[in-house]
Amino acid sequence: MKVAVFSTKSYDRQFLEPANANFGHELVFFEPQLNRDTAILAAGFPAICAFINDQLDAPTLEILAAHGTRLLALRSAGFNHVDLSVAADLGFTVVRVPAYSPYAVAEHTVGLMLTLNRKFHRAYYRVREGDFSINGLMGFDLHDRTVGIVGTGKIGQVVGQILKGFGCHILGYDVYPNEEFKALGGKYVELAQLFAESDIITLHCPLTHETHHLIDESAIAQMKPGVMLINTSRGALVDTNAAIEGLKSRKIGYLGLDVYERESDLFFEDMSDEIIQDDEFERLLTFPNVIVTAHQAFFTSNALQNIAETTLSNISDFEQGRHCPNEISAKQKTKTPA
Repeated sequence: MKVAVFSTKSYDRQFLEPANANFGHELVFFEPQLNRDTAILAAGFPAICAFINDQLDAPTLEILAAHGTRLLALRSAGFNHVDLSVAADLGFTVVRVPAYSPYAVAEHTVGLMLTLNRKFHRAYYRVREGDFSINGLMGFDLHDRTVGIVGTGKIGQVVGQILKGFGCHILGYDVYPNEEFKALGGKYVELAQLFAESDIITLHCPLTHETHHLIDESAIAQMKPGVMLINTSRGALVDTNAAIEGLKSRKIGYLGLDVYERESDLFFEDMSDEIIQDDEFERLLTFPNVIVTAHQAFFTSNALQNIAETTLSNISDFEQGRHCPNEISAKQKTKTPA
């Protein structure tokens, strides 16, 4: 099948091309993001392959449909960048990669916690400059701390397993409770209780209308003073301006982000020679107790291999008229687990 692959980086080709030896699709790689301005590049392609920052809104979908595209193959678990209602109306089939490596994201999540707590990043640069003082590097024991996990799907469950090994108390909130999370010792509570009792809060839920700005001024007000907040899920779960105010008031003592609500204009690109126009993002970077990574939590060789194989398998299912277990529809928009 002829497939237009958008938002292509060298690492995408590194994994998609070898995996394709088992599927035989014709992959044509495009570096630009997919949006209403670049959709014409897919003219004549029955399938496109999109990543998380591609914009599959109504205008883009209408252009794709008008030029023969029928399959939208997402090489991501998230699909909030797709207008599923319009896609259904235009007759598109939409498939995704629901699980590539929960360990990749979970381990990065815990890495952010450890780095913020023990200040590895500051210690690294201090030692390289010959400064061996440890003033300002004091952390706390994770043992016996309470961690609230919002979203206890595959990733949230693995985060709970790892933190249980540190001796943490694990609280969880999810509209779809996970029996395996309970089995590892996690305790489900209401969201307000999780906010109030957790020393660390980590987000692992999908972005829906209901979860947009889940962490806002009201939510932050319910949290412990000096709380650590981690988001490796979807950027718009956190109201950035509210987080900045929380940092300024010291209500938020530590903030670790691998996602950002306006990341599509920044992440996955080299902006080192540019003047970044996002004032809120730039303000975040001025805080000594904030770490931002550029949506790299998924970025392990294991995950990329799984993403490539699942994406290509999804395309083959469509091409050969088989039911694809990874197909999504508008009905799933508010009920997909993290």
